[in-house]
Amino acid sequence: MGVWVCPSSVHMHQPIKTHSSVRSGEVRLGFIFISTMLTRIGLASVRSPVTSSLIKPALVRGLKTIPQPPGFVVGTVNEAYVHPKPNKMHGSLHWTLERGVALGLVPLAAAPLFTGVSTVVDSTLSAFLLYHCYVGFQSCIIDYIPSRVYGSYHNYAMYLLTFGTGVAGYGIYQLEQKEGGVTTLVSKIWHA
Repeated sequence: MGVWVCPSSVHMHQPIKTHSSVRSGEVRLGFIFISTMLTRIGLASVRSPVTSSLIKPALVRGLKTIPQPPGFVVGTVNEAYVHPKPNKMHGSLHWTLERGVALGLVPLAAAPLFTGVSTVVDSTLSAFLLYHCYVGFQSCIIDYIPSRVYGSYHNYAMYLLTFGTGVAGYGIYQLEQKEGGVTTLVSKIWHA
């Protein structure tokens, strides 16, 4: 049993049978397998897993977004482009700093293997790693929770990231004071 198609060049009462009977059989077997697995785990009432509300998280369903214009175009073609204010931390300096920190992590991670545990190297490694994680999550927030779509949720995510980075920084400080640092902790775990 194949898929029936009716192209515009053929009259509506003359459908053409395509050669996809093998594919439709495979799809049907896949659907039977999925429905059997859903029955076994107790989700037999779920008929279409793609459109199910179980797949969408509750936060996304209730999240209000700012309506966007068609094609995300604001204004008309005849309006002049307004340049954003220059900011060095959001340009090439920011990008260069990110790459410098990422490259600096390589020798800092390898240094304790050759020189032993040092408080200065360990503190620098911890600070670079924390900054690297902060910048990475900041980029994710900027890309996937843009302020033009999510409004204040973008700001909340940035505040939460800053707060979490501060808590992590305090945790790293405590780790440096009480345990001897990250490299000492990794060494203890490695030899345990």
